[in-house]
Amino acid sequence: MPVTTDVESGPFSATLRASTLPAHERANHSEYMNALLGGELTRDGYTRLAIQYYFIYQAIEQAADKLAKDPVAGKFVFEELRRLPSLERDLEHLVGPDWRETIRPLSSTERYARRVAEASDWSGGFVAHHYTRYLGDIAGGQVIRRLLERKYELTEAGSLFYHFDQLGSAPKFRDNYREQLNSAPWTEDERARLIDEAIVAFECNIAVFDELASELDAYRAA
Repeated sequence: MPVTTDVESGPFSATLRASTLPAHERANHSEYMNALLGGELTRDGYTRLAIQYYFIYQAIEQAADKLAKDPVAGKFVFEELRRLPSLERDLEHLVGPDWRETIRPLSSTERYARRVAEASDWSGGFVAHHYTRYLGDIAGGQVIRRLLERKYELTEAGSLFYHFDQLGSAPKFRDNYREQLNSAPWTEDERARLIDEAIVAFECNIAVFDELASELDAYRAA
């Protein structure tokens, strides 16, 4: 679906946020996220999401490694953002020491990971997926972190995915990230293409949440 927003009417970061807001809201208010944030799920119900994140971030961070020296995409590769080490520690705690041998991605997660790999053949495609996940984790993800601490007593291992202590000031980091978006040398057409891909990224997240929602009856808290 073509983007109709005027990508030159203001800072690109603001245009990107406004253009993706409807999809973002749908993701935030999906059936699975409503159940999680409503405290309706067992710890295993959250663990199912953490497992999917492992495969999603594996795809994003593999792309980041390949693009680290790219003159445009490389500016969005931050070591302090890397999530896989935290997810590995979380899953060892949530699943057990044999977690690598036991976890499997959902079919929607596999499609998401493939899309990340395919889109990352150019800087804007990579940034679209990077932006969609990491900025959300830094901001809205902190609501989930507080839920994990309160409901499941996961103050360290189990909730480390949402710990961003290495960033220093999160608002300052987000401001710097937006400045990188605003100053990146994409053409108007490339910016429109990036917006389209960011919407696809949100749709990929929604597909994962929808598939997780199909399992909800097995993970409802008593």
